[in-house]
Amino acid sequence: MRKIALIGIGILILIASFLGAYYIIENNKKVRPKVEKVVKTVFVETVKNTNIPIIIPANGNLIAKNRFELYSEVQGIFESSSHDFKAGQSFKKGETLIKINSSEYFASVQAAKSNLYNLITSIIPDLRLDFPEHYKVWEKYLMAFDMDKSINALPDINDEKVSYFITGRGILSAYYNVKNLEQRLSKYRLTAPYDGVLTEALVTKGTLVRPGQKLGEFIDASVYEVELAISKSYSDLLKIGESVNLSTIGGKESYIGEVVRINSKIDQTTQTIKVYVEVKSDNLKEGMYLEAQLQASEEPNAIKISRKLLVNDSEIFILKDSLLDVLKIDPVYFFPNDVVIKGVPDGTKILSRPLAGAFIGMLVKPANLSNTKQESRVLNN
Repeated sequence: MRKIALIGIGILILIASFLGAYYIIENNKKVRPKVEKVVKTVFVETVKNTNIPIIIPANGNLIAKNRFELYSEVQGIFESSSHDFKAGQSFKKGETLIKINSSEYFASVQAAKSNLYNLITSIIPDLRLDFPEHYKVWEKYLMAFDMDKSINALPDINDEKVSYFITGRGILSAYYNVKNLEQRLSKYRLTAPYDGVLTEALVTKGTLVRPGQKLGEFIDASVYEVELAISKSYSDLLKIGESVNLSTIGGKESYIGEVVRINSKIDQTTQTIKVYVEVKSDNLKEGMYLEAQLQASEEPNAIKISRKLLVNDSEIFILKDSLLDVLKIDPVYFFPNDVVIKGVPDGTKILSRPLAGAFIGMLVKPANLSNTKQESRVLNN
């Protein structure tokens, strides 16, 4: 009986263990939660093709358009000037920049004039007798002869005999000798060709000036040019007469310039061409550094988007029935942050912000209308 009881107890224990294990296993099954499909929200913009201006950034230094380097063609002592001959001094048109002492040379000019006067005086009696019809003309010329002024042109000689007579007396050679001396005498006084500023002064009063010596530099402070280096690929887009927006570093001051010249020669080292922009302002100074925005042309039927939206530099993501797709586009011009593209039909919905992990066929939903409008304003700005 004892053995039977032990066997029965053992069987009961086994059955209880089996049932307990079965209960634990059945209750230990975890219910897998249903995975909800995440639909990302994207910002989209409806395309409307327009004319997009192509703006080319460039920079350069201001150079005075009218500049006059002062050189001496004669020798003498720097005698005087209308104002102090120093850098930064302003002169009006016609005022004396430099006057070199010419007393010795002036005496030789007066001697040549006196010789011419004597020659003309000597032929007056002969003209009265042999060529009475020319006598009055030459007598009038002689009466108007002024030793303190530049000599007048000789009377016209229409008669061949009179011409031989005048030439034979040496009057023509004496006349042109005086004109030559007067021309050289004028070089002892340098005058301002226009209103401007002396930017460089290399001599002072009392200095001995020699022929060929540089004396200074004079510029017109009202008109400047800035030389800009533009890539050769945009040379055919620029035109003479186009307006250019110029600004100082930081954009504190802005000016409007005009393209006046375009060099047809390409720099072999940089593969750029030189564009010259004229600008006028009282606030400008030679040597100022200016940044320019050249409006090269307008690209019709195009849009401008962020360069971050490009896929492989030739595609963009578009939205079709809540699914992403790609569209092949034609990039026209790359700005530092944006790109002008063509080939996107009007009404196409494109992404206006990059989407991480985007792929073809991805299910997305556009942002609400207010967010979309706000994003469009951001892109347009």
